[in-house]
Amino acid sequence: MALDLAVVPVAGLGTRLLPATKSQPKEMLPVGRRPVVQYVVEELRESGIKRILFVTGYGKSSIEDFFDVNQQLTSHLRQTGKEEQLAELAFERSQVQYAYTRQREQLGLGHAVLIGEPFVGKQPFVVALGDSIIGMHAKSHIVERMINEYEKTKADVIVCFEELDNPKDVVNYGIAKPKGAITGDVFELESLIEKPAVDEAPSNLAVAARYVFSPAIFEELQKTERGKGGEIQLTDAMQQVLKKGGKGIGIRLPKDEPRFDIGNFGSYFQAFVDFALSDPQYGEGLEIYLREKLSLKSEVE
Repeated sequence: MALDLAVVPVAGLGTRLLPATKSQPKEMLPVGRRPVVQYVVEELRESGIKRILFVTGYGKSSIEDFFDVNQQLTSHLRQTGKEEQLAELAFERSQVQYAYTRQREQLGLGHAVLIGEPFVGKQPFVVALGDSIIGMHAKSHIVERMINEYEKTKADVIVCFEELDNPKDVVNYGIAKPKGAITGDVFELESLIEKPAVDEAPSNLAVAARYVFSPAIFEELQKTERGKGGEIQLTDAMQQVLKKGGKGIGIRLPKDEPRFDIGNFGSYFQAFVDFALSDPQYGEGLEIYLREKLSLKSEVE
């Protein structure tokens, strides 16, 4: 069976983006013209994914509403001749099948993935974090490459990594420990080191929000004890799979497929500006506005 299934965890509370996330999911915050989660789904769809399970939580029903068909809105746009706006809703008619389940307790990413076991069963599957966009306008082939790598190697754990520009940033991420020297973008993975000290980091390759797993991950997640914050850590379960002889593969994210992490206001603002500047209708005008604004600020200073 082709690997065409993805689990998308979207249950986080988004506390670092309060008050914007008090009554709406961070995954529904707009980046340019679209909400974050729409870019994630488009990336998965273009990579051959046909079934998506959203692991949601309290206050996340707007995600389900968004991917549903709104007949009333469609009829209104058609009747009023707003064909351009109607075309923006073409994603509603995508052939992707959506399913939804709730993470009733905030017990971490590992727990969110484990909740998907009844849906996934004994199949390999993709995990794509719902608050991270890969590639400008989701123009990324990383998930497709990861799926192809699974088809070749049947690895139990395949992880996407981004190369950190600042070595000091390793303290904020799960970091790859490759097995031997890295000679290309695809390498064998020995283990993962969660938020190492700068002088203890085995590389500058940080986990980048996309994974492919064999069903072996579920067995380890079931055994994983709660760690920091009372959460079940996905990294801990991956470590156990690798420790017990499971095969691990790392794939480096290309420089032209950057990750946009909508995890705090700093990264969110930057992502919005990048996407807005690339808008075919308004991008040029926005660039002129920003240049004038920055020029005036420079003169004042």
